[in-house]
Amino acid sequence: MEQHTVPNHTRSQPGTRPLTTTEAAEHLGVKPGTLEVWRVQGKGPTYLKLGRSVRYRMADLDAYMADAARVSTSQG
Repeated sequence: MEQHTVPNHTRSQPGTRPLTTTEAAEHLGVKPGTLEVWRVQGKGPTYLKLGRSVRYRMADLDAYMADAARVSTSQG
């Protein structure tokens, strides 16, 4: 029986696995339904569509939070 191995450069490194909507919502401090609504509205963090599954990269979630940072209530 032939065994297939995944080359090291294609394996996920620890902490790089894309997150589910529930996991991403927990990371952002919002409800999963909020992320679902944002996707329909074209808002929120960038996401991956893998077949029928939606996933979020941690780097995209962190970039979204960094972009949302404000120092004054008068900022957009």
